[in-house]
Amino acid sequence: KADIEAMAANPKPGAVAGCPGCKQGGSMPAAPEGAAPAAAAPAAAAPAPAPAAAAPAAAAPADGSFAYGKYDGQLWDHAAKKDVYSAWDPNSPRTTQNFNPFETFGGNSPDASGIYPGENRYKDPIRGDVNYAQMMEEKADIEAMTASPKPGEAPGCAGCKN
Repeated sequence: KADIEAMAANPKPGAVAGCPGCKQGGSMPAAPEGAAPAAAAPAAAAPAPAPAAAAPAAAAPADGSFAYGKYDGQLWDHAAKKDVYSAWDPNSPRTTQNFNPFETFGGNSPDASGIYPGENRYKDPIRGDVNYAQMMEEKADIEAMTASPKPGEAPGCAGCKN
C-alpha cells in the first residue's frame, strides 16, 4: 500500500488518466490524505515526426475476404516462383494471386502470397533445401528474366510493389 501511495504522491510526468501509456478507462490512484499535490507536469515535447508511409499491402478480393496465394502452405521453391512469375501480369493490379515473386522490397523477398516481412498477413514460406549448383541455376534464370522483362514490367507498374 505504501508503494501505491508513493506513486500517487509523485506521479511520472505526463501520467494522467487517459494518457497514451495508461489503460483505457483507467485512472491514477488518488493521492493519500495530507500529501502535497505533485508539481504540474512539464509541457509535452514536440510530437515525433510521422513515420514514412507504409507500402500498400496486396489487394483483397472484391467480396472483402482475404485469399492467400496459390502456394500458401506449400513448398515455396524456385519452381513455384517461376510458376507464379509466368502467371504474373504486370499491367494488372498487384494482388496475392498476381505479383512478381522475384521482386524485392526493402531488401526482402515476398512470401507465397506476395506479402513482405513486416506486413499484415505475412507467413514464413516453406523453403526447400538448396545447394550451390541449384543457386547458380536459379541465378541464371533470374538474370534471364531480368534481361527480357515482361511487357509493361517497369518500376511503378500496376503489378509491382516498387
